[in-house]
Amino acid sequence: MKVNEQAERLVNAYADAILRLCYTYLKNTDDAQDICQTVFVKLLTEPRQFESAEHERAYVLRMASNACKDLLKSPWRKRTCGLDAVLEVPAPEAEDSSILAAVNALPTHYRTVIYLFYYEGYQAAEIGSILGVPTATIHTRLARGRAKLKDLLGGTEYERSV
Repeated sequence: MKVNEQAERLVNAYADAILRLCYTYLKNTDDAQDICQTVFVKLLTEPRQFESAEHERAYVLRMASNACKDLLKSPWRKRTCGLDAVLEVPAPEAEDSSILAAVNALPTHYRTVIYLFYYEGYQAAEIGSILGVPTATIHTRLARGRAKLKDLLGGTEYERSV
């Protein structure tokens, strides 16, 4: 059987069942469709022989179930939320425009690590992996960025007013 015919047979036989199963796990149509696509790709790239149609159906649904469970326990999913949840949250107000202006005035490599560390809450090791830079370099950039911010904000006079 050709790949196109096999794909069409699989979609006709299992697409609805996979989508329903995935939706019960994920409560999200888009994620359910992604898992459905992943299952079909795996079925087409790693063909298997089954004793019967019941065995094939059980295998396909188990693949979908396992893929949903993997997605639900992934760190990425725990750190993200849907766009509709974010639409209701207003953008944060800058507490002090002089601080934000000073951060924006920093050179890019200092500005990036300062932003990720203080505004996004990442640790130095995480920033290093995001930027592809050693952790020691991140610590150095943080220290130098803080020093530049201190100079831009007026040094010790600003520290007393905070």
